[in-house]
Amino acid sequence: MAAAPDLQMEDVNVRRDVEEKLEEEKKMTEDGEDKDPFKDKKVHRIVSKWMLPENARRTYMERANCLPPPVFIISVSLAELAVFIYYAVWKPQKQWITLDTGILESPFTYNPQKREEAWRFISYMLVHAGVQHILGNLIMQLVLGIPLEMVHKGLRVGLVYLAGVIAGSLASSIFDPLKYLVGASGGVYALMGGYFMNVLVNFREMIPAFGIVRLLIIILIITSDMGFALYRRFVVPANGSSPVSFAAHIAGGFAGMSIGYTVFSCFDKTLLKDPRFWIAIAAYLACAVFAVFFNIFLSPAN
Repeated sequence: MAAAPDLQMEDVNVRRDVEEKLEEEKKMTEDGEDKDPFKDKKVHRIVSKWMLPENARRTYMERANCLPPPVFIISVSLAELAVFIYYAVWKPQKQWITLDTGILESPFTYNPQKREEAWRFISYMLVHAGVQHILGNLIMQLVLGIPLEMVHKGLRVGLVYLAGVIAGSLASSIFDPLKYLVGASGGVYALMGGYFMNVLVNFREMIPAFGIVRLLIIILIITSDMGFALYRRFVVPANGSSPVSFAAHIAGGFAGMSIGYTVFSCFDKTLLKDPRFWIAIAAYLACAVFAVFFNIFLSPAN
């Protein structure tokens, strides 16, 4: 007869344990609903809205971090600033709006008569023609490049940037073969071209209002920068300075719209497994080979 109360007590204890567990789970659920798991990643949330289509944002937020930090764009910007300060301060200048003394003889500048010094096809990005020139490039590549590097990391952003730089010098050697070339505009326009294409293709997913604003901002920046590039190319030479090519802007933009678009649209995919990437690389290499052939055998600078 004593077994019955014992069984009843065990049933009561079991029910009590189950109720306690249910209460605990309910409390944890409520806490989880009240607490946004991404609320401590406000910067990353803002970056994701500007850089990624909606279907990729949650994946980014789940693994968002600043490791590694955006060191590529920052390092390149500091190097460009250091070279500018050297030629502006340590080399005598009449004014800083347009530098002339020193930069045309710089070992970094792309000089059509010294094309055998192959490093100049890349190093020209370190030299700038004046305060407006370097400020424009630094502002654009920092404002756009740092968020891009937070999302896509330095290797991919560096690939797009340098692809634009090399495309810029090769295009200049073909379409403006007798002109010097300075500035990081090829790399900057590659970043803008890749971002522009992503906004355009994913317009509906990147919030139409924001999409329109972004497109307008990019168009405004390109228009103003191209205007200054044309000024350096056609107006400044009338004052006695050597003309500087602007073909890098256009070539860098096309590099970004092809390679850059492919790289930036593969946020949550393996880049090397995307056939679009290899098509873009093949087209880029074909143009590069033609440019090398042109410089060796056909260039008027020969």
